[in-house]
Amino acid sequence: MARKIVLASGKGGVGKSSLTAGIAIELCNMGQSVLVVDFDIGMGCLDLILASDDTGIFNWGDIVKGSCEPMQAVRSTIGPSLLTAPSYFDNDFTAENVREMIEKFEDSFDYILMDAPAGVSGGFLLAAACADEGIIVSTADEVCVRVGSYAGDKLKQLGVNDLKLIINRFNKKQTVQGHYLNIDEVIDATVLQLIGVVPEDKKISYCSVVGMTTLDSSKAKEAFRRIALRLEGFNINLKL
Repeated sequence: MARKIVLASGKGGVGKSSLTAGIAIELCNMGQSVLVVDFDIGMGCLDLILASDDTGIFNWGDIVKGSCEPMQAVRSTIGPSLLTAPSYFDNDFTAENVREMIEKFEDSFDYILMDAPAGVSGGFLLAAACADEGIIVSTADEVCVRVGSYAGDKLKQLGVNDLKLIINRFNKKQTVQGHYLNIDEVIDATVLQLIGVVPEDKKISYCSVVGMTTLDSSKAKEAFRRIALRLEGFNINLKL
């Protein structure tokens, strides 16, 4: 039975999709089977980040609508399997229908990571309806922390109570200079258990455009691996 985890931020621009891809790749490197589901309807980009093959013609919306068999919509990538997002919202995309769609994959994967879009409606609500666990992704600025905290509260209202926190794009120098909140301040503001800190890494911005195939050794990749190990139950010390 797969662990179903929604990754959310409430706000765009925090690097959530790249982080989702990075964690998924590291879990695959550890021998886990991972399905990543893009819930950013109309604006999905995980096929580019994960360097997916471009031969697929179906997305998860086609499964919901009965236009294809579940595995026909699954794309191969450089690591995890991928379900791309539909290009438009449809009335058939209800929480119940999408949950039933995700359940078709529970016995085929160890992890199902659901990349929720910015905001707390639409694709966010659909992703939350399918999840048993949640990860709030935030940068260390007050706006993102406030919105991320709100997204976490919303997930709890929807029944996703097992929540963790990842601080992404952490700039240690800028934080020491007082331009950003420190780690303890982010934890206190969100009231969530920290599962990882990913340092600012210019390579990630580049990989978001050309795909994660170019990400070899980097601080961010090391952080992705540490987070994946913690998800697997290992006790890994925090490293910045």
